[in-house]
Amino acid sequence: MTPLPSRNVLGGPLKPCSMKPLTGFFRNGHCDTCAEDHGCHTVCVEVTDAFLASNLAAGNDLITPRPEFGFSGLSPGDRWCLCASRWLEAVEAGDPSPVILASTHERTLELVPLALLQQYATS
Repeated sequence: MTPLPSRNVLGGPLKPCSMKPLTGFFRNGHCDTCAEDHGCHTVCVEVTDAFLASNLAAGNDLITPRPEFGFSGLSPGDRWCLCASRWLEAVEAGDPSPVILASTHERTLELVPLALLQQYATS
């Protein structure tokens, strides 16, 4: 697996998303991606209660710890590299988590317009 260049949606260097909990397709704290990342885990979000509940209801449990996968479970306020399509689903459902643009990989722009990301951006 060869990572794609680490650039963010603003054209600058990709900033870390989260080291605790450790996130990213490569589990390196960045929303780096590669051709094998079919889920496109490239959107750095700050998760909210509503987002976590919505994902749980949709069958994507991001709350329950899974130590066998090194996953401690997410709590509101945690940052996480999310699949671009999952973030779009949350937008459509009315409960997207805020996006950290400097930590969101440019590959996201293949699926999500920059203007939409900017609409939900936080620092």
